[in-house]
Amino acid sequence: MKFKLVGIGEVLWDLLPSGKQLGGAPANFAYHACALGADAWVISRVGNDPAGHEIIERLEKLGVPADGIELDNAAPTGTVTVNLASDGQPQFTIHENVAWDRISGKGAGRRTVSSADAVCFGTLAQRSEPSRSTIRWLVSSTPPGALRILDVNLRQQYYSSQLIKESLALANVLKVSDTELPRLAEMFAFAGDERAQMAHLAEKHRLRLVACTRGASGSLLFAGGCWAEHPGVPVRVVDSVGAGDAFTAAMTLGVLAGWRLDEINRHANEVAAYVCSRAGGTPSLPERLREPFQSVHAVDWTASKP
Repeated sequence: MKFKLVGIGEVLWDLLPSGKQLGGAPANFAYHACALGADAWVISRVGNDPAGHEIIERLEKLGVPADGIELDNAAPTGTVTVNLASDGQPQFTIHENVAWDRISGKGAGRRTVSSADAVCFGTLAQRSEPSRSTIRWLVSSTPPGALRILDVNLRQQYYSSQLIKESLALANVLKVSDTELPRLAEMFAFAGDERAQMAHLAEKHRLRLVACTRGASGSLLFAGGCWAEHPGVPVRVVDSVGAGDAFTAAMTLGVLAGWRLDEINRHANEVAAYVCSRAGGTPSLPERLREPFQSVHAVDWTASKP
């Protein structure tokens, strides 16, 4: 049976210099999970406008069911202006008072998470109510054994120490970047190097896995007292939009399938590197990156939070 993964939060148009691309970390996560062979959904909200209907059509063409996408008759579909630095790193201007700030989670959304193997949520879509309460309610509605992945998104002013602390209380997996990790350490006043900071987060918040992505330098994973480090895959970067979300999707499927930590890290880096070599956050993935993810549970992962 295929694993069932759900991205919860923002879906929007990234307005890139080369044109608009479907974006939003939860939507990117769901797309890449689907492209890698999972059943995947996104729970979000778009405006009842041409841009919103185009998102729904785009998701369906990508193979991602759109029945978790709500329509809003008052607020517009979300957009983000994206400028790329000389190294391909994106710089975001995230527009406010949009449909994904008003997610209700009713109907298909609640039914979807109630049988999910994993859900991925972030901090950005919790910037305001009612989405904040809805996202927390949906994450809490997952089965007891589900992975609840917090993908920290420290964007503009849309986060706080309290929001991150409350989100960590819901999560059993944490994904951060190498620029976000030291900001968390400063925010919560804990010291040490990268490994010490990751171990501290895992112990304090009872996390099954902590992942730190390092851009071109690969990634570091920590789970159950074990480490896996990968140097990254050399690639000509077109842009890095969506690469972190692709990494998270591949990592999640590897964990669900019970892979060894180093194999999870290797494959997630290969997927992320490929996404960096293409424009936009949702490029087609080659067949060589699709793995036979099956529920074998060969690795005894530490127990999740009750």
